[in-house]
Amino acid sequence: MKFCRFISVAGGENAELPHCGILDRDHVQQLVGVPWTEWSTVGKPRPLASVRLLAPVEPRKIVCVGRNYTAHAAELGNEVPKEPLIFLKPSTSVVGPSDAIVLTKYSQRVEHEGELGLVIGRRCSHLNDQENALSYVLGYTCVNDVTARDLQKSDVQFTRAKGFDTFCPVGPHIETEIRPEDLLVETLVNGEIRQSGRTSLMVYPPAFLVRWISRMMTLEPGDLIATGTPAGVGPLAGGDVVDVRIEGIGVLRNPVHAAIR
Repeated sequence: MKFCRFISVAGGENAELPHCGILDRDHVQQLVGVPWTEWSTVGKPRPLASVRLLAPVEPRKIVCVGRNYTAHAAELGNEVPKEPLIFLKPSTSVVGPSDAIVLTKYSQRVEHEGELGLVIGRRCSHLNDQENALSYVLGYTCVNDVTARDLQKSDVQFTRAKGFDTFCPVGPHIETEIRPEDLLVETLVNGEIRQSGRTSLMVYPPAFLVRWISRMMTLEPGDLIATGTPAGVGPLAGGDVVDVRIEGIGVLRNPVHAAIR
């Protein structure tokens, strides 16, 4: 099942109100409720061309994992951490498919980081090693952990480099019917592949991450975990188009705009 969020582009009453829905090929079925609670369908399916997809989730927190692929850690001159290296992105950094990544005048090198995202579906805290951690995951989506690399290096900690508005594209939907352990993750800029790696190469796999993070902080429905990026990160410039493409999910595409302030 492919859960999404959308607004109507066809006009009419309440056209700008966001709705949850289910994608089915070239149609969207509106939901009453949200995917991690009881929900039902309402009305007739709408043509996909009559709506604009939004980020499929509005997370209260975004927990990101750094250096979770050995080759990516190496390309930045870092060692693989002995425990998952986690940090937070603010919810205000989230944008949806087709929304612009807006560069900032405070950085001279903003880079893409395509990642598999885990959307939490059930509240979880202090999971033990015997629990099925993935049963707490509603589904999976594409994430671009956009990063001001020069600020990351100068600041040491990651908050400013990762936290600018528009620096967390998410989408195009949440896919519930896949397994996350061995998916191809690719990032393309202007049609050229820059990143390509399989989730089987993660140092800390998705189930481990859910368990481990739940011991640091309670994960709530709708929270998002960005699981780390493969090697091949590189710069973005105004006018670029960046795609994060994940096997079994789809393509998250965003244009890149030059800094406006």
